[in-house]
Amino acid sequence: MAGRIEDYALIGDMQTAALVCQDGTVDWLCLPRFDSHAVFAALLGTDEHGFWRLGPASPAGAEPPRADRRRYVGDSLILESEWDTPRGTVRVTDFMPPRDGAPQLIRIVEGVSGRVPMRSALRMRFSYGRVVPWVHQVDNRTVAVAGPDSIWLDTEADTYGKNLTTYSDFTVAPGDRVAFTISWQPSHRQPPALPDPEGSLTLTSDFWREWVEHCTYHGPYREAVVRSLITLKALTYAPTGGIVAAPTTSLPEEIGGVRNWDYRYTWLRDAAITLSSLLRTGYREEARAWREWLLRAVAGDPENLQIMYGIAGERELGEAELDWLPGYEQSGPVRVGNGAAHQLQLDVYGEVTEALHLAHMTGLARNDYASLLQLKLIEYLETHWDQPDEGIWEVRGPRRHFVHSKVMAWVAVDRTIKLIESGDADGPLERWREMRDDIHHDVCEKGYDKERNTFTQSYGSKELDASLLLIPQMGFLPPDDKRVIGTIEAIQRELSTEDGFVLRYPTSGDEAGLDGLEGDEGAFLACSFWLADDLAMIGRVDEARKLFEKLLALRNDLGLLAEEWDPKLQRQVGNFPQAFSHVPLIDTALRLTASGAYGG
Repeated sequence: MAGRIEDYALIGDMQTAALVCQDGTVDWLCLPRFDSHAVFAALLGTDEHGFWRLGPASPAGAEPPRADRRRYVGDSLILESEWDTPRGTVRVTDFMPPRDGAPQLIRIVEGVSGRVPMRSALRMRFSYGRVVPWVHQVDNRTVAVAGPDSIWLDTEADTYGKNLTTYSDFTVAPGDRVAFTISWQPSHRQPPALPDPEGSLTLTSDFWREWVEHCTYHGPYREAVVRSLITLKALTYAPTGGIVAAPTTSLPEEIGGVRNWDYRYTWLRDAAITLSSLLRTGYREEARAWREWLLRAVAGDPENLQIMYGIAGERELGEAELDWLPGYEQSGPVRVGNGAAHQLQLDVYGEVTEALHLAHMTGLARNDYASLLQLKLIEYLETHWDQPDEGIWEVRGPRRHFVHSKVMAWVAVDRTIKLIESGDADGPLERWREMRDDIHHDVCEKGYDKERNTFTQSYGSKELDASLLLIPQMGFLPPDDKRVIGTIEAIQRELSTEDGFVLRYPTSGDEAGLDGLEGDEGAFLACSFWLADDLAMIGRVDEARKLFEKLLALRNDLGLLAEEWDPKLQRQVGNFPQAFSHVPLIDTALRLTASGAYGG
């Protein structure tokens, strides 16, 4: 059985990522890319669907022991796990070196004290656990082959096969170091080069140290901010600059429920806000790479802008269900692909334009096509901003006039007007100023409930929506506007859990709700950070700080966050780790630091 979501650590090479459980088991790894088929899929099924366990040997039938300690080595993505056993202490170092060639996952066992019996159990399964490979020896290397894929295992330890699993049993004493490496290679090619685990460890350590040195944030929340930045970097697909929302699919928003989605793609919204956080903390190269990815993905067709693309800019992300996988803790179905790719979500135009605007304001070298794209997006909005859409939460019910979508359409027009006013683009300034005013008036007239003094989820509705918390952050209205304050207080009353965390919107349990889906979900962590931001903006800074620090306490022992928090089960839920949680963590830390609203 897979561990709790928060029991996992992330390691990766900026092209794919693995999740390592506290007991030393890799339960999730897709090769060679984030969106490739998984070779270890036990996270969404059972051990039969592929895993790699490495840790102290345990009696047959016993649960593998959990590490007594684990940490990332400094500001890196190198994981160290330590076990204290009756026979001594052992350390396992797990990492994936940034690659030039074949993707590698390297695990180094080190004896610390005593003599500790160890076991490696490697069960490789291709196509999300469905295909058993042909495993054999080639020049003293173990290779598993199935169709187009091959995995090569290299180790000095003796190995043997049993029950379609590759085992290694060995003992380590103080100073002993035993390395295991798996490398992926297309099966029709020559074997990958022999690995150099110790040299790769040094190179990986150097890479992360040099990358973190560029961080410009040195405030009181630096540890949390840097860990979030490293996580966002790990979710960036280095060859193209695309940024995945999360490295996993189908981790449930409700344990046992059906709200299970594939997040291994580049949402323009998530990528744009990720870019904004990177820019504000000194990472301009990532911003440049993402802008280039965006221009390639949109190409010459901005009128048909998608809300998400593949990590190389692919447009077709057809959704399918993998019926041989039972799902994380029986939370089915397991989905790959995402049918929301062709939804109309007008807010995306605002997020993309805001990211391009921030890149321009922070001195990123001008790109004429980026400016042209921005103008083309506004031309599209001229005839579409007043249409209903599926909104930020990708509802699978009927389209509505979502207030947040209209606000972000206003943002797109406003930032483009600023671009023209700066002299860096040409456009129909007066006409677009009039459009900006029209959108603003429309939202304030149709999206605001005067009796309750709050904006609502959509025109004519009574429901609230946590995305309304972005109204002051985007500059649509000033923080001291009574309508803004009323909206913040209404969300606190109606969408907050007992712990003070924030739900996205009301759900309806066993009946189809506002989003067209049955079931409930946890508190949405991004929305909870947005509330902390808003509280700081309206002067309630002590309250904002307390909420922020409660949110920080939800992180796992390695500083990682999933998408949501289940207030009943008191555990993380949703895909993990989630960019859309780590981005607002950074933003709120920056805001609180600027206001001086922190303890100590």
